[in-house]
Amino acid sequence: MVTDQDAIILPEKPPFYRDIRIIKWIAQFAALAVVFFVFWLLATQLDKNLTAQGKEISFDFLSKPVGITLSDGFNTTPNSAMQALAVGITNTLRVTFSGIIAAIVLGTVLGVARLSDNWIVNKASTIYVETIRNIPVLVQIVFWQVLLRGLGPLSADSAIVPVGDKALFYASAKGISFPWFNPNQTRWQWIAIFAVGVYVAKRVYAWRIGIQEAGKGEARAGTWMLLTLSVFGLVGWFAHPLAGFLHHVFAFIAGIFENVPVLIFQLIFSLLIAYVAYWVINTRLKLLKTPNGYGKFSDDDWYRIFAAGLVGLLGVALFMSKSNISSAIVGQEAVAGTSMGLQQMFEIFSSKFGAGLADSGAAPFTGNLPALTDGRFINMDQAVGKVFNIQFFALWVGLVVYTAVFIGEAVRAGVLAVAKGQSEAGLALGLRRGQLLRMIVLPQAFRIVLPPIGNQFLNLFKNSSLAI
Repeated sequence: MVTDQDAIILPEKPPFYRDIRIIKWIAQFAALAVVFFVFWLLATQLDKNLTAQGKEISFDFLSKPVGITLSDGFNTTPNSAMQALAVGITNTLRVTFSGIIAAIVLGTVLGVARLSDNWIVNKASTIYVETIRNIPVLVQIVFWQVLLRGLGPLSADSAIVPVGDKALFYASAKGISFPWFNPNQTRWQWIAIFAVGVYVAKRVYAWRIGIQEAGKGEARAGTWMLLTLSVFGLVGWFAHPLAGFLHHVFAFIAGIFENVPVLIFQLIFSLLIAYVAYWVINTRLKLLKTPNGYGKFSDDDWYRIFAAGLVGLLGVALFMSKSNISSAIVGQEAVAGTSMGLQQMFEIFSSKFGAGLADSGAAPFTGNLPALTDGRFINMDQAVGKVFNIQFFALWVGLVVYTAVFIGEAVRAGVLAVAKGQSEAGLALGLRRGQLLRMIVLPQAFRIVLPPIGNQFLNLFKNSSLAI
């Protein structure tokens, strides 16, 4: 028999103004409102001050002439500030991506060399690391620039490995030039065939590794993978004209994008965004579903559901509004009640891609040697190889040499972090030193070193500003 004393007394639910969950949400929204209010207040005061001085906030300067000449890039005489910014962004990406690839290769070699049993290799790499990392990167960039400027004037005498009236390389105080492959419109067909080859090569590599793991002999997985890629690359080089008939398909698609009412695009993209928001919310709810119903929602769950719904509503409103961001993407004025910008983007893409397929007789890439005219490099926009001026090349070399040191130290630490038993087991299986490093040690080491070398990639990207 249960008495009143044995009855379980449930705590009373506190009023909403004392509920910690409600107080947290109210505090966060209040803080957000304060931030928005401060920004609104500052923006309003700024607008008043500029109006009083007869000025206004505008981005019209981006379309105005700048009257400057850039030292390097795809357009050294930009007609507007926007073009100058585009050249600067492109140069930054060129330095960053090519520098990251070169730095990670050099850094990996340095990290492994510092662990080598060969006395000369070990000491040489140690001296390199200890010297380079203690010299500021700006000093190194200036050093390389001064050194390269001592190469002498640009002339036929600065040619390296002459080939007739041209050369494979030119090295002078005006810049460095080397052979380069210039892409043609038909490159997309070759890239599509080569992408299939990448997938097939991956499957071939897994197949050969399976043979080796089964103890059926030497698999040579890497060789098989490279041979597969070479075969697909060669087939794609000669077989890409077979895709020429597809230009009719893309021309037809371009015609559809041009003639279909723009309202259809608005509805399609609005429904797509609404579906994505619904999928995110439904996925979150499924994760919280229990046999007895829904579990307790945390603040993070409520935030994800609320954010997905809000983004979905804003997206639908954006594409159904009279003025939307899609029109601004292609530089067109917003058309009332349309998503004209996106329609034009799809139309332009389809027509350009179809034109490339129509020109299926040309090779995907054209190899060109550097060339001189009147003692000067021919303009970069002509297909005569790649030209780097001294400033650009000095920046690239300085960043790669400096960043590779820190990547090498991270790689060395990662290799040392791999258990010694892993190496002993690999040697016991009969693996050679190179196979042991490539197949067992480095794959495990790079899982450890990925975060620190990621920071070095960011440092290389930020240090590219030293080009100024």
